[in-house]
Amino acid sequence: MMPGVHIAAIVFAFLAGLIHFYIFSLESFMFDNPKTWKIFGVAGPEAAKVVKPWAYNQGYYNLFLAITAVIGSGLLAVAKAGTDQMIWAQALIYVSCGSMFLASLVLLNSGGKPRAALIQGLCPLLAVAYTWASS
Repeated sequence: MMPGVHIAAIVFAFLAGLIHFYIFSLESFMFDNPKTWKIFGVAGPEAAKVVKPWAYNQGYYNLFLAITAVIGSGLLAVAKAGTDQMIWAQALIYVSCGSMFLASLVLLNSGGKPRAALIQGLCPLLAVAYTWASS
């Protein structure tokens, strides 16, 4: 195991979790704010009223992915190589960050803004890549 690669896996998984926690906050608690509407391309109050239940639900998906990525990064930080704890840490990162990355591709493919897809998907992709490289 290369220490720098291992640390990069931990950092990128943790950052992916933080980004998705922020997205959760926007979608589930700050969706009534016109600044949030602008981030998600919502046209105005009427459109926001229609989209709000979807955004609230979607926010919780992001929260659960964020929690899993943060737990995975924490476990990876303390796990010893070759242990069950290491396997669990890697599995959590692969599932959570892999899902985040794939969701960013769906966002991009469905006409979403490339910048949003990059923000949503880059750290998770790097977390998966560095986790794989560190094993």
